[in-house]
Amino acid sequence: MRRPLIAANWKMNLNLAQSRELARQIRSAISADPALAGAVDFAICPPAVYLHTVVEACRGASISVGAQNIYFEAAGAFTGEISAAMVADIGAELVILGHSERRHVIGHHEDDRMINLKLRAAMASSLTPILCVGETLAERDAGATLDVLTFQITAGLSGIDLRDASRLVVAYEPVWAIGTGRNATPQQAQEAHDHLRRQIRRIAGDHADEIRILYGGSLKPDNAAAIFSQPDIDGGLIGGASLKAESFLGIAAAALSAHR
Repeated sequence: MRRPLIAANWKMNLNLAQSRELARQIRSAISADPALAGAVDFAICPPAVYLHTVVEACRGASISVGAQNIYFEAAGAFTGEISAAMVADIGAELVILGHSERRHVIGHHEDDRMINLKLRAAMASSLTPILCVGETLAERDAGATLDVLTFQITAGLSGIDLRDASRLVVAYEPVWAIGTGRNATPQQAQEAHDHLRRQIRRIAGDHADEIRILYGGSLKPDNAAAIFSQPDIDGGLIGGASLKAESFLGIAAAALSAHR
């Protein structure tokens, strides 16, 4: 059985003191619950300016820290960007790539080729990428969800060595369910996750059965149990609900219960 991963994406939220305190609260709660710490993996992805603070706050705990983005070049005249090596240098272990807000909202709209280059750069610096894929509302309404997922996962993983399944996490994000209060039904989420696993199996063979696929779309403690009960959902990439220790840990408790 794949071990669930509960990952916090703090996005552009919190200040320095709040970041340190929230990391401390999460660390304390996990340390106080041996069952949770023994069965669920945790990650926190703060804003880049607080990466070092959160790395230090989580040092020695069973919590990985990740960046929310990197650039694919190793160094150079790329004002405002950070490299995979810089993220790894301060002790972070993960990076979110291809998040829907970067694909559809921020800057020049990242395409799948750029996301693939970022994935390669992350792995070259021994970072574990969380590759985000997902359809917009228009694509779902057009019946194109599975085609969109096939294209995004195929393009994102092009040329990537997947023999070590621990070096990759995938996150399914129905774009229409992020920050909207809407949520995919457990059946809709499972259909997408099953399809993604089939596509990864086409690319990587049986290694696909070891790769964790997270759900990311307005997860909350009250809907997490139903989502996590599905066989191909291996945890969550949590946005708004990760900004409070109580709700983040409530989602983790649901993952623990579902995977016992």
